[in-house]
Amino acid sequence: MHKIYNMIFVNSVRHYFERHGYHVSSRLADRLGMRAQNVRLFFIYISFVTVGLSFGFYLTIAFLLKLKDMIYTKRSSVFDL
Repeated sequence: MHKIYNMIFVNSVRHYFERHGYHVSSRLADRLGMRAQNVRLFFIYISFVTVGLSFGFYLTIAFLLKLKDMIYTKRSSVFDL
C-alpha cells in the first residue's frame, strides 16, 4: 500500500513540473529562435553531464521569469495593486 502512495506522489510531482516547467523552455526557445523541444533536450543532456546542476539553473530561470512577469504586468487601474 505504501508503494502505491509513493507512485501517486511521484506522478503528481511529475505532472506539476510538466505543466509548469515547460514554460521556461518555450520562452527561452522563443528568445533564441529555436524549437522548445530542442531546448528541453539540451537541459536533459546537460543534466546527465553536470549531475543535475542544470536542473538548479533551470529552476533559477523559472523563478526569475516568474518574478519578471509579476513586476512587468500591465495593470489596468490603480485598484489592481
